[in-house]
Amino acid sequence: MGGGSRPGRVPRWAPACLWVVLALAWAAGAALATEGLAEEEEEEAAAAGLADAEELCGVERWAQDAVPPGAAFVASASYRGPGNNDSRSNKALPILLWWSGSLFPHFPGETERIDCPRGSCLVTRSRRVARHRRTKALIFYGTDFRAYEAPLPRLSHQTWALFHEESPMNNYFLSHSPGIQLFNYTATFRRESDYPLTLQWLPGVSYLRRPAVPLAEKDAWRRRGYAPVLYMQSHCDVPSDRDRYVRELMKYIQVDSYGKCLHNREFPSERLRHTSTATTEDAEFMTFIARYKFHLALENAICDDYMTEKLWRPMHLGAVPVYRGSPAVRDWMPNNLSIILIDDFDSPQELAKYLDFLDKNGEEYMKYLEYKNLGGIKNQFLLESLERREWGVNDMTLPNYLNGFECFVCDRENTRVKEEQEHKKSRGKIPAPRPRIAQYKHMGCPVPTPGFGSVEDLSGGDSWKEMWLQDYWQSLDQGEALTAMIHRNESHQGRFWDYMHEIFLKRTKQH
Repeated sequence: MGGGSRPGRVPRWAPACLWVVLALAWAAGAALATEGLAEEEEEEAAAAGLADAEELCGVERWAQDAVPPGAAFVASASYRGPGNNDSRSNKALPILLWWSGSLFPHFPGETERIDCPRGSCLVTRSRRVARHRRTKALIFYGTDFRAYEAPLPRLSHQTWALFHEESPMNNYFLSHSPGIQLFNYTATFRRESDYPLTLQWLPGVSYLRRPAVPLAEKDAWRRRGYAPVLYMQSHCDVPSDRDRYVRELMKYIQVDSYGKCLHNREFPSERLRHTSTATTEDAEFMTFIARYKFHLALENAICDDYMTEKLWRPMHLGAVPVYRGSPAVRDWMPNNLSIILIDDFDSPQELAKYLDFLDKNGEEYMKYLEYKNLGGIKNQFLLESLERREWGVNDMTLPNYLNGFECFVCDRENTRVKEEQEHKKSRGKIPAPRPRIAQYKHMGCPVPTPGFGSVEDLSGGDSWKEMWLQDYWQSLDQGEALTAMIHRNESHQGRFWDYMHEIFLKRTKQH
């Protein structure tokens, strides 16, 4: 399994096997999806009883009658898409179902027509259409996705799309191959995903160019007794185990910690102390923390391209981030001397010596802020990535990334439907579309490691060890269990824990 192997584990669902399973299901569904399933659905409903038949008819009525014609959407405040030449009526469009309805990026209704570059779709958060033949894709929010709640059986004519911009700690299920490969389309913080959200916390180049507090003012701040280093976290006990590292660093250099984690100093004003300004870009709050020379910027979990406001906000303010997070963070920096990477130092003590050196040598310190000068942003990859992205951050002239991914899925599904129709008309002469399967690199994140020291150094009762290592590996078991259920066409969610128990017994037998 990419990202490291688990001792004593033998994967029971290799990626190649899973690909074959989904490929067969998709190929079988390709013909069915274009032939119309009304008669087959009616027969199944009649066999199941009148109640199910009424529910089925309700779905058909929803798709054909309850959705108003295209003209009804003109007055909607929702983002519709860039427009196209798709002249189909609503009842002929593919349906995309936001399974995580709370993320439905439209207002005020629960169903909308979207007009994207390659075609139009209906999008909805109503699960009444979950099994409808025109419902081509289900869109899941990664934080809310639970293997034991997945819609089963998985229908052969539907794809699954994953939107997950949040921390890998929110759902380690997605960091393992069996989990991520259940999806066909992805929008994650990883640059390798289908619709990358890597720079979601960076509004644009101008955000980085905001002038820094003058060095003389920062030195005056130091003379008033403030530390050179700021730490401000209230979310403790996270997979990156950042507090363990900071606690060790504090032995060698002064660190002002205002949050609940390692708290050792109070804000000077009641307003800063008792409001939620730390989660916003409140002017008074930003002015206060901008006077620090260094900000400890440690993400709550470690994964390539997972970078949050903990990194970009200090750069915006002109306080040098002392960073631990994405191992690939250098790829995104404005120049070669923008941040200080914790992992470049052999120990917290060595890092403290370097921070002390910069604190006492202003000329060397200011080299880390040269990216704020005219022409100081040298990284063409960063500039091109910001220019190329289709969505905006706090920019009303561009779609947000939810609407953008929605159109991405709509376009892919319209293409897939067309290719399936061509395959059917050619009587097999034109190949059926190959299923698109997400890969480990679309989301995969490594096993958590201690913030300082090694796993072997931790006691058996260490809370971090018991919590996050167990969560990470149990998530792998859940991915394997759900994969097995889909492979066996399982329809009862309640059997998930039976599958988990089966995996547990096989693992213990191997030992």
